[in-house]
Amino acid sequence: MTDHHEHDELKDESLLEKISGKIHNHDSSSSSDSDNEKKTSSSSPSSIKSKVFRIFGREKPVHHVLGGGKPADVFLWRNKKISVAVLGVATAIWVLFELLEYHLLTLVCHLLIFALAVLFLWSNASAFINKSTPKIPQVHIPEEPVLQFASALRLEINQAFSVLREIALGRDLKKFLSVIAGLWVFSILGSYANFLTLFYMAFVLLHTVPVLYEKYEDQVDSFAEKATVVIKKQYAEFDAKVLSKIPIGPSKDKKKD
Repeated sequence: MTDHHEHDELKDESLLEKISGKIHNHDSSSSSDSDNEKKTSSSSPSSIKSKVFRIFGREKPVHHVLGGGKPADVFLWRNKKISVAVLGVATAIWVLFELLEYHLLTLVCHLLIFALAVLFLWSNASAFINKSTPKIPQVHIPEEPVLQFASALRLEINQAFSVLREIALGRDLKKFLSVIAGLWVFSILGSYANFLTLFYMAFVLLHTVPVLYEKYEDQVDSFAEKATVVIKKQYAEFDAKVLSKIPIGPSKDKKKD
């Protein structure tokens, strides 16, 4: 009897364990389902929400668009002392050559005369007082940065040539009109200012426009989105009335017979 009673108790305990295990599994599955529902419900608004419009289709921060590193830090005024120093040097050069009408060759010669005179007097004074000549460091241009700059410049020039070639083939009328409009604007600006002034204006814009855009990014992108809609609507009307009637060159996909 005792053995039979113990056997019944073991069966009851195993049955209770199975029931509790099923209840625990059901609770864990229901909790995981609820967590999944929360995740999907939390992620669904972001997926449903339309993508934020960024000017020029930008997806990266402004710092990455400007190339990152120290140049981007200077343009975005991450270090105000360096940015002020760079902008001050550029302003001094523009004032020197544009307003004071100083010439580059004259400036280089005067700087060399001043440097050589200072070094010559320093060498003789040091030899007369200390009985030893001063150690003047040797200045040389390293090869690697020059090669890197030349390689980057070559790639940009080749890319510009390829773009001009595609435009000349007449396959993209929109790009052709954009380039013509840009060159026309530059020609107008060139008639009012020389190359140095235009270069200085571009340099000042690089130090002001990116930092202001980064500060008022949302407002600028919202205005740009509205302007883009209006421009696309006007371009669609112009394309339907004028551009669609202009014959263009053969497309890239068309094979020669």
